[in-house]
Amino acid sequence: MLSRTASLVARKVVPRASFAARAFSSEATADATSVTLNLSVPYESIYNGAAVEQVIIPGTEGEYGITVNHVPYVAQMKPGVLQVLFAGAEPEKYFVAGGYAVTHANSVTDVVCVEAVKLDDIDPSAVQSNYDAAKSAAGAAASGSVEEAEAMIDMEVNKAMGLAVGLTLA
Repeated sequence: MLSRTASLVARKVVPRASFAARAFSSEATADATSVTLNLSVPYESIYNGAAVEQVIIPGTEGEYGITVNHVPYVAQMKPGVLQVLFAGAEPEKYFVAGGYAVTHANSVTDVVCVEAVKLDDIDPSAVQSNYDAAKSAAGAAASGSVEEAEAMIDMEVNKAMGLAVGLTLA
């Protein structure tokens, strides 16, 4: 039964794959001169159609940069620093708690995350305090409990945020 299902899926995927190869050809991106960035969080659009030189994304598989005519790509983001580089200016740096980045064939990149905070707006002492509280909660929670899992997530996010602002949390 499994091989029949696999065969049916393969027949449906192959035509789509050849379409995708045509749709993502270099002809589709030849006119772009910059990356168009759309960066959104649930409560606002930080950038909507901004022309940027490069976007550096903290992907779960590693940090990577998006420049004009980048191949189409979809990535899950991990907590870390997202950098937006405008021509001739210092990069704008945001701490993101995770999310997704989709780069389209036409040099448009959409970044959607639960939270994005400019690094300059982060208070290192608050990060330290939140990390310590999460660590304490994890230690007090029953092994394998939801409370322990939530505390571990809080620790991971605060550790990444601390690293972004120059703290070493252990």
